[in-house]
Amino acid sequence: MTGHSSPMPRVPLGSDGPLIGVQGLGCMGMSEFYGETDEVEARATLERALERGVTLFDTADMYGMGANEAFLAPFVRAHRDRVVIATKFGYARSAERPDDWSVDNRPAFIRGSLERSLKRLGVDTIDLYYVHRRDPGVPLEDSVGAMARLVEEGKVRSLGLCAVSADELRTAHAVHPIAALQSEWSIFTRDIERDVVPAAVELGVTVVPYAPLGRGMLTGRSFGAALGADDARQNFPRFSAENRDANARLVERIASLAGGMSVTPAQLALAWLYARAADMGVACVPIPGTRRRERLEENLAAAALRPGEDAMQALDPVAAAVRGVAV
Repeated sequence: MTGHSSPMPRVPLGSDGPLIGVQGLGCMGMSEFYGETDEVEARATLERALERGVTLFDTADMYGMGANEAFLAPFVRAHRDRVVIATKFGYARSAERPDDWSVDNRPAFIRGSLERSLKRLGVDTIDLYYVHRRDPGVPLEDSVGAMARLVEEGKVRSLGLCAVSADELRTAHAVHPIAALQSEWSIFTRDIERDVVPAAVELGVTVVPYAPLGRGMLTGRSFGAALGADDARQNFPRFSAENRDANARLVERIASLAGGMSVTPAQLALAWLYARAADMGVACVPIPGTRRRERLEENLAAAALRPGEDAMQALDPVAAAVRGVAV
């Protein structure tokens, strides 16, 4: 493993978008899903990320049912010219309907969602606006067409999709250029390598891997038995009692390999992702989520690390051995 200290490299967001740091910050856990948050530390983490060259900050309207966008608003407004704020629409979930996980991609719903996100964030324009999940009942052309009109109106700068197929990416891109594709991608989850990443390369779409640390599993610190009652991962198959031990053994193998390189398992996992993306020729901006400066620094160090070929070969079979489906 080699590494060096230098300013964070940047890549274009899409084929003609702004240059952004090669690692973003997932902000979801600052408001919901992973237990209680120290808001003072979370805000310090946002500031530190910006100081270190992070420019892409990722949220969604349903994180905390609007609370995450509102939490980010003072930070975004204070640094508007330096922050690329990404948010998403699609889930009907709201403070009034917290258990409504239905998906809506109708043009009228998109416009209403966008207006609410703008208000919560306190900005005039969303830098990157994603379809959070596809609604199969609405033609993708209609949804992307509605998003394209928001771009024309100056309310959105760039468009993104989440967790779509290669064919869906091409269909959307034919309506309006897609700048970013957000999908799960890690040592543990590699499905998008087959068709989706090659389509992104073909179209000049930046891939934004979410859960690049396996929702914390690849750090070696987060497993089902230790999760709090308010931690959503208790319901995820890979953290279940029947799968946990097998997956923990895989993480131990990764940790052993990382230890031999004098890095942490999380750093090796992120370095693997950067190397794999480079091999496939795709611009890649992972968005590991954290609420603490210590973990942020750990993750950012991985952007300058490069695993050797032996390490890449050793990690190649891991995904096929993972127990439980990704969600």
